[in-house]
Amino acid sequence: MKKLERSLTLPAVIAIGIGGMLGTGIFVLPGLAATKIGASLWLAYLIAAICILPAAYSKSELATAMPSSGGTYVYIERAFGPLFGTISGLGLWIALVLKCAFALVGIGAYVLVVLDMDSAAVTKSVGLGFLFAVFILNIVGAKKAGSFQSYAVLIAVLVLIALFVLGIQNMDQTTPFFAKLQDDTVKLAGYKELVFAVAFVYLSYSGVTKIAAIAEEIKNPNKNLPLGMILSLFIITAIYILISFVLTANVSLEELANNYNPIHTLALDLNISSFEINEIHVVGASIALIAVLTLLSTVNAGVLASSRFPFAMSRDGLLPEFWSQVHKKFLTPANTIAITCIAIALVVLFLDVFEIAKLASAFKVMMFVSVNLAVIVLRETAAQWYQPKYKSPLYPWIQIFGIVSGIFFLVFLGMTPMLAIFGIFIIGGAIYYSYGKNVMRSGVLKNYGHRPALSIFGKKDQTKTEIAQDIKTASSKLDPKIASDAGAIVPLLGNETSPEMLVEMAAAIQSKNKIQALNITEIPNQTDLDAFLEESPISNSLKRRLTRLSGSQKLTVDFEAVVTHELSDTINQLSSQSSCEWLVMGWDGRPTTGIFIANPIGWLLANINSNLALYRDNGVRYVGKVLLALRPGRKDKNFIGIAKNVCEYFGASLTLLHVVPETSTTIETIKHRSEEKLKQSKADANVLVIKSSDPVETIAETSASYDLLILGTPEKDNWIKVLFGGGQDRFTERAACSVLRITLKD
Repeated sequence: MKKLERSLTLPAVIAIGIGGMLGTGIFVLPGLAATKIGASLWLAYLIAAICILPAAYSKSELATAMPSSGGTYVYIERAFGPLFGTISGLGLWIALVLKCAFALVGIGAYVLVVLDMDSAAVTKSVGLGFLFAVFILNIVGAKKAGSFQSYAVLIAVLVLIALFVLGIQNMDQTTPFFAKLQDDTVKLAGYKELVFAVAFVYLSYSGVTKIAAIAEEIKNPNKNLPLGMILSLFIITAIYILISFVLTANVSLEELANNYNPIHTLALDLNISSFEINEIHVVGASIALIAVLTLLSTVNAGVLASSRFPFAMSRDGLLPEFWSQVHKKFLTPANTIAITCIAIALVVLFLDVFEIAKLASAFKVMMFVSVNLAVIVLRETAAQWYQPKYKSPLYPWIQIFGIVSGIFFLVFLGMTPMLAIFGIFIIGGAIYYSYGKNVMRSGVLKNYGHRPALSIFGKKDQTKTEIAQDIKTASSKLDPKIASDAGAIVPLLGNETSPEMLVEMAAAIQSKNKIQALNITEIPNQTDLDAFLEESPISNSLKRRLTRLSGSQKLTVDFEAVVTHELSDTINQLSSQSSCEWLVMGWDGRPTTGIFIANPIGWLLANINSNLALYRDNGVRYVGKVLLALRPGRKDKNFIGIAKNVCEYFGASLTLLHVVPETSTTIETIKHRSEEKLKQSKADANVLVIKSSDPVETIAETSASYDLLILGTPEKDNWIKVLFGGGQDRFTERAACSVLRITLKD
């Protein structure tokens, strides 16, 4: 299949990003926003940019992980599944429809101001005329004049810079900072007005993440994509702040109130449009022309992009085939283009301009929140195929900030946007259950989510009987020879420090003499498994190395390569269809679970039908001394038996460690009980009891004298881990040697 040529350099990426935001955000929106916040409009733009920064970082990460995925709709679908993918696709479509409608009203306003006319009806009629031209352009498939658009953006930026330079010299210092117009009088705005204005101007930054849609055409996307996105955000933020500052400092609040052409008004007030031809202000008309061209490119790009959302959803089986039909002559999705333009026209005709902008901002806020959530889900579930070349800084705090701030601003936008979003969820759900419920795809959250998340995203919690039936059904599809009589299964996921050491650890703890090693490759649900039928060089290398290990250690190690859409389900099926005693996996110390999502380890802990051993490899290649750290409990004998097997396999010595409070007076009792258990297990070991108020630090310091630390029950999670997972197991993280953490099934 042919790939797009990577021809876009960093300056081109920045220009595209700026072009996607420059239209309505500065040529139309300031007049409406100033009605609410007045002279502190620039502060609203600044705060909005800060709150949108997390979405820019998150979208950069998602785009480098899926550089040809097709945009926000697919990112969200891969994270949350087809149900939420349907809802998000509908939400993205409506957001672009609203933005296009808002831009068309702005076009009409700038045209009429040159013609010295003032009529709301005529303004909308002019906008609809331009919409018809855009419709024809999209139907025939004529490409946008990319170079022309770039020059238009460049000229617009230069004009705005000139307006700032002139405006800063003529600014009025008498307007109070937080002044706003209310009932034809100037009053001070409060924090509620500021928060509303911040949420309202979110629409201005909606184009910042559009760069991700062209990721496949960017040179060195791992560097230029995130850098271009962030730099374009910073540049457009500077433009918004500076222009809105001189706008409110030079134009009275009375003139700005509900003004759809604020930049033209600024030019008039700066007295730079006195040159006239046939009573037309040349400079003012030129600025209006630039505004019209910039806004027109916004509408054209919006129709192009928005019409593709239902088209893609139809191709994915989430909408009727009618939406994905292509024009026989022009080879364009004529049906979706027509429906999109009709929807835009209806919005222009029947919705108030202010409500259009407010609804568009609300839908964009919702999408930014979803993007931040998608990064958390994909990171915490540790989907094997999710390998972003760029990772968002300050994870997960910056994503949490973006989610919380987005929800906060949604509330301040009022009841109408909230009801509209609720309606989108209802309609999207209805569409999914009507057309997409049989789609054989699932999101990462569906595979690894827990009850609170699954109740939303479409997978119910199963009883043990249902899980067993699913396993039995799925297992029949697997090769019956795989793991049929192995004592331990060792999934190799590609991130192990030493696959050989992991296999040896499995041999040490299991009672049989056969190991089943599986090189498992997890791919997105949207990718066909047949594309990965051929064994990879990595798989061939693993097979060679484990065959050599099998001969040198007199082990029976069977090796197979498996490709799957659902990693945890496959591992569970393999362990359940055999007489497997142990599942042994490499581990990075991540915690087990969260309320909403769990990484594969957490999922396996809840569902696996065999004992589970997690091995944190810290590079130790010779195991001569083993430290067993236990909390008193009913499974002590089992853990001692496992530690004994490990020591016998490696020829190592064993020490049983107990960490007790500094106030404890039962040290001799603990020693005596431990020695009795060691005798019962026929294990030769030393008993070490240490008084300490900090078990983590004590075990970390003690582990420096050992090669392997064996642990049992994990520590309790803090509230952040409980919500989302994340972080590290503190005992494992601080250990100076390798760690083997054991979970025994009842």
